Amino acid sequence: MYASREDIGYDFGEDSKVGSKPIKPNPNIDGGWAWMIVLSSFLVHILIMGSQMALGILNMEWLEEFNQSRGLTAWVSSLSMGITLIVGPFIGLFISMCGCRTTAIIGGILNALGWILSAYASNVHYLFLSFGVTAGIGSGMVYLPAVVMVGQYFQKRRALAQGLSTTGTGFGAFLMTALLKYLCTEFGWRNAMFIQGAISLNLCVCGALMRPLSPKDLCEKYVVRSDSEENRAKALSHSTETIKSNGVLSEEPEKKEEAANEEVLGSVQHIEIGGKSGSGRSMYGLRILKTVSQLTVTVRKGFALWYSSYFGAASLFTNRVFVAFIIWALFAYSSFVIPFIHLPEIVKQYNLSRQDNVFPLTSIIAIVHIFGKVILGIISDLPCISTWNVFLMANFTLVTCILTLPLMHTYVGLAVVCALIGFSSGYFSLMPVVTEDLVGTKHLANAYGIIICANGISALFGPPFAGWIYDITQKYDFSFYIAGLLYMVGIIFLLIQPCIQKKQPREKSTEEAQV
Repeated sequence: MYASREDIGYDFGEDSKVGSKPIKPNPNIDGGWAWMIVLSSFLVHILIMGSQMALGILNMEWLEEFNQSRGLTAWVSSLSMGITLIVGPFIGLFISMCGCRTTAIIGGILNALGWILSAYASNVHYLFLSFGVTAGIGSGMVYLPAVVMVGQYFQKRRALAQGLSTTGTGFGAFLMTALLKYLCTEFGWRNAMFIQGAISLNLCVCGALMRPLSPKDLCEKYVVRSDSEENRAKALSHSTETIKSNGVLSEEPEKKEEAANEEVLGSVQHIEIGGKSGSGRSMYGLRILKTVSQLTVTVRKGFALWYSSYFGAASLFTNRVFVAFIIWALFAYSSFVIPFIHLPEIVKQYNLSRQDNVFPLTSIIAIVHIFGKVILGIISDLPCISTWNVFLMANFTLVTCILTLPLMHTYVGLAVVCALIGFSSGYFSLMPVVTEDLVGTKHLANAYGIIICANGISALFGPPFAGWIYDITQKYDFSFYIAGLLYMVGIIFLLIQPCIQKKQPREKSTEEAQV
């Protein structure tokens, strides 16, 4: 096991460029406006992830309204959750071109539109498009910027900041479950979705709070990393080896491209200055040309960064540990989503509705999930604790709970297992931290986009698969067993790959010594 990026064996270069001159850190990094970013991300998690975790309420309404199979109806929730995460890589392209703020505001409008259109659904297939696709894409356009901005604004307390912001999922699941229950009872599910769409417009406000850091501020963040001098030297030497073996984003092509872009803008400015004596209409045309040129430069630079991260010499897929992380993500998320979607049905099967109405099992998961994220974040920020080891221990606990849940047939037993699921699933707050340790801050948006895309695929097929198994066996037991075993396969990949990665440099050094 390992505790840092140096141990992992990969560095994409930018974080190891430590300057020789001390630079005064930006007060907004690890403080100041950074806490407004945490607040914005917290509200985003309430409105998006919290609402999705409460879809079990609407799922029961859709079953009664449209009288379709559980497997088919579950696709509505799965599409919404899955597409929110699957579009991550493409949202990374939007962020590279437009920035987090613009992307989040557009996403907030699209998400609200999806909820409102779903209020007029005439069948399940209509919901696939209106809620699953439209609201799902909008959610993805807000969710990824919310995570990335916290990573940009924090360095020393990244795990704690991510933990606090992602507790919005737990709060949201608790609040939205109660809200949707009340709205569906008082106004019906159609009006409930219309009201929820109006509430979702607050995502635009959250996006407006995402004030971008300047490139200078980001450089300062890289310089003031909290590593010791010994670790810095190790990082520098190791990044040199990585450049030789895998390559990093080429500096020279970027400089050439920037020079070409500056030449284009310079020529436009030269024409504008030379044409000052011309008519007002000509000046207006030149200003439009300058704006279009600047926009073109921004788009080209954003696309170049996005393309190089996925397909260039420094592709993220050359990082073997990161690839193992992707494989884990493909199996992990469904194990967390399946209980939220199908627990209401399980409670009804076991005749536990009376106890569940007093304190719903999904609310137990949501409340304990809040404490799990904060506590695991605090533990991971301790200097003597490895974030990676905390991440793995939480995963082992969660997969054990998933395999144990079908054995519980009493409310107390289910409540205990649900509490453990809620606490151990707090490792979600560590995922951006682990991802940043693997690839660096510069590639966080694209890398985390890939991870949540894999999570989205897991969330997309998990609940319908569980519903399909139920339609065949009339039990949910096998759904949890299969999901748990697949989850265990993903954890094994995480355990094996770092060991292989550590072994290879040692073998290489032994061969060089013999030569």
